[in-house]
Amino acid sequence: MKKVLTIAGSDCSGGAGIQADLKTMTAHKVYGMSVITALTAQNTTGVYGVLETSPEFVAQQIDCVMSDIFPDAIKIGMVSSSKIIHVIAEKLREYPVKNVVVDPVMVSTSGSKLLSDDAVEALTKELLPLADVLTPNIPEAEVLSGISITNREEMVQAAETLAQQFRGDILIKGGHLESSADDLLYQRGGRPVWYPAERVNNPNTHGTGCTLSSAIACGLAQGLTKRESVEQAKQYIITALKAQLNLGKGSGPLNHCCIL
Repeated sequence: MKKVLTIAGSDCSGGAGIQADLKTMTAHKVYGMSVITALTAQNTTGVYGVLETSPEFVAQQIDCVMSDIFPDAIKIGMVSSSKIIHVIAEKLREYPVKNVVVDPVMVSTSGSKLLSDDAVEALTKELLPLADVLTPNIPEAEVLSGISITNREEMVQAAETLAQQFRGDILIKGGHLESSADDLLYQRGGRPVWYPAERVNNPNTHGTGCTLSSAIACGLAQGLTKRESVEQAKQYIITALKAQLNLGKGSGPLNHCCIL
């Protein structure tokens, strides 16, 4: 059985973060493991509290996983401080890891900034250069590239800019586009690959970013190419949205138990 590690924050309501990642890994029939960077008090209506894990304990969790059940892929999500980012980057350089997928959680769905300036700088300089695949949404791609994105052409421009900064492939998620939900995978060598999709009429989208990046990591762990991993992950998200699960009083979670 292939093994996948998620390094992210915990969502006590189960729709995003570590919980969404582990559910996604189970659905993809891989063995999921987790390193928790923060506890959050949240539900479908919002985030009400965050308790960061100490950098030392994050390092200890990573050492325990790496020294015993070495992962075939790693997904990295919520990393809320520069010190935690530094520790994770240090450990990724220490161990011979492959198939690192980083979801740069910087901007909330509502547009709120989630990281301090020093954490953004650490993320950009230390962690993102180690990723094999980056999965920013449009607001995050705008922050990282400095380019305003309102259409597919500007998505390509932003991806080209990011490809000059980082070694990994760039997946810009198109969920913030008005007319579609097309995703763009920009690979080394300047080969843009589009994943067109109609927008699924479902207001319950809590945890979609976490779920997509985890699904990509699962595909890579199982030996799929990056293009194949993104395609499989995209179909998984669409299927999970079309299941029309309706839980909670706000933007509810996906149905992670949908059949691939």
